[in-house]
Amino acid sequence: MKHPLQILEQYWDFTNFKPLQEDIINSVIEGNDTFALLPTGGGKSLCFQIPALVKDGICIVISPLIALMNDQVTALKERNIKAIALTSSYKYDELSTLLDNCIYGDYKFLYLSPERLQQDIVQERIRQMNVSLIAVDEAHCISQWGNDFRPAYKNITLLRELQPSVNCIALTASAKPEVVVDIVKELDFIDAKIFKKSFYRKNLAYMVFETEDKFYKIQQILKKNKSSSIIYVRNRKSTLELSKALSNLGFASTYYHGGLTTKEKDKHFSNWLNNRVQVMVATNAFGMGIDKPDVKTVIHIDLPESLESYFQEAGRAGRNGDKAFAVILKNKNDQEKVKNQFLSVLPDVDFIKLVYRKLCNYFQIPYGEGAYITNNFNFNIFCKTYEFNSILAYNAILALDRSSVLVLTQQFKRRSTVQVLISNTELFHYIEKTQEISTIIKSILRTYGGIFDQEVKINTLLIADKANTSEELVINTLIKLEKDKIIALDLKKTDAEITFIEPREDDKTINRIAKTIETQNKQKVAHVKDIIGYISDDSICKSQQLLKYFGETDTSPCLICSVCITKTKKALTDTQTNGIEVVISLLQKEALSSRELLEQSTLTETELTKTIQLLLEINAITLTNHNTYKLAY
Repeated sequence: MKHPLQILEQYWDFTNFKPLQEDIINSVIEGNDTFALLPTGGGKSLCFQIPALVKDGICIVISPLIALMNDQVTALKERNIKAIALTSSYKYDELSTLLDNCIYGDYKFLYLSPERLQQDIVQERIRQMNVSLIAVDEAHCISQWGNDFRPAYKNITLLRELQPSVNCIALTASAKPEVVVDIVKELDFIDAKIFKKSFYRKNLAYMVFETEDKFYKIQQILKKNKSSSIIYVRNRKSTLELSKALSNLGFASTYYHGGLTTKEKDKHFSNWLNNRVQVMVATNAFGMGIDKPDVKTVIHIDLPESLESYFQEAGRAGRNGDKAFAVILKNKNDQEKVKNQFLSVLPDVDFIKLVYRKLCNYFQIPYGEGAYITNNFNFNIFCKTYEFNSILAYNAILALDRSSVLVLTQQFKRRSTVQVLISNTELFHYIEKTQEISTIIKSILRTYGGIFDQEVKINTLLIADKANTSEELVINTLIKLEKDKIIALDLKKTDAEITFIEPREDDKTINRIAKTIETQNKQKVAHVKDIIGYISDDSICKSQQLLKYFGETDTSPCLICSVCITKTKKALTDTQTNGIEVVISLLQKEALSSRELLEQSTLTETELTKTIQLLLEINAITLTNHNTYKLAY
């Protein structure tokens, strides 16, 4: 049996474990049911991957996110480790072969969604596997008190019945104390070994700034901190708009959201990861698998939906141990915006029942049938057919997805794309000759920028609305433009798929999950209240507020967050403030002795001595072995 450190060196080229990793790994190897609570960047995946490579057999990994499963499988394969993910992209008749590969093909990792465990064929084959370990990623999903609760996670206990002698490891990056207790109970742990790393990040300064001009404040932050940055925004359109605006001002910037193709995502991510651009503007779709240690700033210009989400996103800054900043920019409109975004569009049970019935009717599914039937789904047409508010309907479908009534697979790569092949002048000459379709062409030009330079994804229903015509006429117009060699067209009539998990039973189906939906709606209200409380409280250290939320109460002020800095400045005279600014500015370049500081500043010896004493007291600077002073972070 190889030592865990040997495997770490062999496959990952690391020579040391991160804090707690080795203890967790040894606990798992010893056969203990183990709970690992490691903040973002703590190296959770190695805590089950290394024990699985030490042991004989296959490790079954439960994860709720297809993208995360695919990322981990790809990373393992790149290291010549055999792994497979049974995502919803595989049809039922393909499962038998893939599961046989797991039994006879010397695979080390089988990634499953919790929904897959409901299938008899999956349960039957798992009984036949030589399972070495059960790993539950994003384990907070099993708790009704956790962020992103998924009822299907409760099915994971089936694995413990199918493989009763196999131990289990549960992992998460964010869980309040009551969630930890719930996870251990739900997974039926025996003599659980719980490892919890403190959420305290001594090098990460949490900042909340009130500003009416967020764009100007972003410029100030990026100019002051010229290293790698992430800016989180609310929607896809904003990623492109803000990235362009920053690029126009000379900041090297790119963008990322869930609607990009895999090729586009890889290109944009690579440019940022390799520091060809400074700034990544992204929605919360950007996060999984990011391990970039030199991120200096993470900026939220819109409020996140929960403190759990914020803590994970903010935690992507400063992983190299250097001082870094997690910034929220707020103004007087933000509280109302976050309520409108996350609370006003919460579907209640009655509305979810309505959407479910209409989905069944839309796909003509008879009562008592429909299980594991996959249907192409045009969401826009569905909403238009039944006159649904699109955001409310989308959230209702997501609730059905989370509750394992159905699976929504969003195939954004299948969206229609258009690129104009002729010049602007030639196009307008063409429009003059074809007046009957000129309104549609103009609507396309006014809606989508860059369409002369590159392929652009389009929404045919949106164009139809703007041109006050039918989607059918828009599609026919696009086909004509392609035939006349005016545009290059890749036309797709669907951008998603829906697979029903349960037979149709109308209200009975939803009644089974009604209490869960109501509980989750209450949780979302509480999450929004918590995030508003966090940005509004300017009396308690920001780090202490976050630590208290996650159950850590015996803490001290961080001295570097926006609250602590404000308090320090209020306690200082103007002379002291000037002295601090001068000394910190000089030490940002290099470590200096007191004599060198005196020579390079206009401070008197007395002023310098008092300033150094104060900075030492608040742990802002440290004295080196060479009797020079350097910044603590």
